[in-house]
Order: sequence, then C-alpha cells, then structure tokens
Amino acid sequence: MEAPTARTPRLWQTAAFVRPSRSVRSYELFVGLRYTRAKRRNRAISFIAAVSIIGIALGMTALITVLSVMNGFQREIRTRILEAAAHVEIMGPDKRLQNWQLVAKEALQNPQVIAAAPYISDQGLLSAGANVRGVLVRGIDPSDEMQVDAIGKHMKLGSFDALKPGRFGIVLGSDLAAVLGVGVGDKVVLIAPQGLVTPAGVLPRLRQFTVVGIFQIGHYQYDSSLALININDARALYRMGNAVTGVRLRLKDLFKANQVVHQLSRTITTQVYLTDWTMEYATFFRAVEIEKRMMFIVVILIIAVAAFNIVSSLIMVVTDKRPDIAILRTLGASPGSITKIFFVQGALIGIFGTALGLICGVSLAYNIPVVVPFIEHLFGVHFLAKSVYYISELPSQVQAPDVIATALVSLALSLLATIYPSYRAAKVNPAEALRYE
Repeated sequence: MEAPTARTPRLWQTAAFVRPSRSVRSYELFVGLRYTRAKRRNRAISFIAAVSIIGIALGMTALITVLSVMNGFQREIRTRILEAAAHVEIMGPDKRLQNWQLVAKEALQNPQVIAAAPYISDQGLLSAGANVRGVLVRGIDPSDEMQVDAIGKHMKLGSFDALKPGRFGIVLGSDLAAVLGVGVGDKVVLIAPQGLVTPAGVLPRLRQFTVVGIFQIGHYQYDSSLALININDARALYRMGNAVTGVRLRLKDLFKANQVVHQLSRTITTQVYLTDWTMEYATFFRAVEIEKRMMFIVVILIIAVAAFNIVSSLIMVVTDKRPDIAILRTLGASPGSITKIFFVQGALIGIFGTALGLICGVSLAYNIPVVVPFIEHLFGVHFLAKSVYYISELPSQVQAPDVIATALVSLALSLLATIYPSYRAAKVNPAEALRYE
C-alpha cells in the first residue's frame, strides 16, 4: 500500500467534510447571505430580488394605511354619532310614555346608568322665506340633555340654555341653518305633520320659532337635519300632554349598552321598548367591519404577488448556482443544508421587505392627517365632500393587532415562497451539474 504523502488527504480529513460539526454548519447562513449579493453577471437576479422587497414593502404600507384609515373612520363616526345619540333609549308604546319619571328612576338604579333625560321626537317641516327643509324635531330639557349627549359642547353660535319654555326658541344644525339661510335671531316656521281638523278641512299645525343657537357636531346627518326645541314647546306643538316619546340614558361604558338593555328589560315595571346605539347603527358598523376584512384580503393578495416573486428570483439563483451546489454536495453538504442555504436567502428578502413595509406603513398611517391635506392643497381637490360622506376629514388610528397581523402574514407568505426553490436546489444531482463544467 502506498504511504500517505503530505499532499494526500487522510481519511479523517475527508470525513470532516462528510460529517461537519455543529460549529462548521454555520456555513449555511454564511453562504445564504453571500448569495444575496449578486455578481455583475447576475444583475437580473438582484433586480428581481429588489423588486420583491419593494413589492412586499408597498403592499404592507398600503395594508397598514388602509386598515388604520378604516379604524379611524369607525372611531370618528362612532364618536360623532354618540355626540347627539343616546347610549340607550326607552320608548313607550306608540311613542308615548306617560309615567316617564318612574321609568327614569328605575333606570337610574342600574349601576351602569349615570344620567337620564326625557325627550319628544317627531318629524317636522322648517320654512324660512322661500327655503323649506324636512327636519327631525327633538324636544328636550336643556339641563337634563347636557347629561346624556354633548350637543351643548358643540354650539357654534348662540346658547344651548336659551331654549326657555314658552319662548319658542330653536337650535339648528350648522348645515341646516345654512340651507335655510338663517342665523341667530332669525325667525323660522315649524310645521307639524299632524293637522288641525276644522269645518273648512284639515289645516296644518304650525308655529313660528326664533333661532337661538346653531351647533356643529361634524356629522352631516345631524348637522343637516336636527332641530332642538324645549320639551314644553314640543308638547304644545305635537299635543303630547304630559307624555313624552321616551327617556334617553347615558352609560358609564357605552360598549355595555346591549347588556344594560337586557338588565333593564327585567327591572323596569312599565311596558316599554328598549334600544341601544349598537342596535340602531348595527347595520352600518357591521358593514364597516366587513369592508375592513375584505380590504385586508384584497391587499394581502398584493403582498402575495410580491412575495411569490421570490420564487422566480430563487429559481434563477438555483439555476445559476448549480455548479456551486454540486461542489458543496461532493464536499459532504446534505440536501437539508442546501435547502437551508436558499431558505435563508428567500427569508432575508421577506424580512427586509416586511421591515421596510412596517416602517413606511406606520409612518404614513400616523401622518395621514398631514399628508392628505397637503395633497388636497397641492392638486386643488377635496376627497371627502361633507354632503356625501359622514365626515369630511380622513382620520387614522393605528392598532397594534392590525400591524402585527400584517407583518406575520407577510413573513408567512415570504417563507412559503421559498419552499419550492429550496427543495429544487436540494434535488440537484452533482454529477449532472458538473458534467459540462
């Protein structure tokens, strides 16, 4: 047998490549990182990888921004609706409640109820000169009403306390006052839908009111169609006697409104109907939630398209690195090691794209109130018309669960896209790859 020379590798030296130790196996990460930096002849691969990173980042930016804007819309609309709407309403049969004092007393015994106020609600027609507008008339006691809603805090002109009984004052929403062309001190005629039966026929019941205040909540539905009068004036106009339409309640926690309704249904001794704000606006908020989920799915597809660009990028890398893969296999690298090398490369693209998308998305979402007005001013457009949308500004509310879910989905899609190229690299036959090298 020939004696081993200095240039002849011994068996244990060769075995070191066949069975690498745990410390040697770090080459998988090193090689994977090295492959992310393409040489000059592989600029196309580098370009596709860059496109994948940018695509993932843009998709995440869009998704985080869209979800934040929808969260902001939901928060703003709920806040503005509840500025003029009660958390819970108790109404009598046929919208007439006689013993409302007893009902209010029983309701206030619930620990969640912090305030109660009687009200009269009906339709009406307001006329000022040649301008006529249908309105929702709400008769209130100003001192009690201040406890259940925040309209009094949004007075643009005049005073909420000027609604004195017998003086027939009226408070209008800002858009309603603008349509009628009236201001504080002007006269308007309120026509009730119930007519007066006379020998000459049915005559409309009407009364002249003086505008004593104008409020602006920021919710078009209320600003354009709500008129407030004193509850005693409403009784006289609508012939309610001592009855009211119902009692409005304010709760400590508005999200427990449905629970409070169930509790009050067992404790109130009078026959009444109970509703809460979640019932009244359930369809709207459910629609917003469905739209949010659909937008999440749609924009996730954009991220998926960008993530699966990783497949084409890694396939090109595998094709280009076939000789390198063959050499690594002949040196003892296992198929699993080859898989990890290309998995590292694809994962890095996904991580970089996700990180860039998180930074850009969160930054844009937090600065939407600044960016959108700048764009509107720059191009001379207004995205949200007050006459069409509930609110005229574009709000934004970044929520951590949305950001985390977006990042996890993006990473998952990126890692999923690396499976097939990595598997294909592991199946490279060293003999076939080195045949023409």
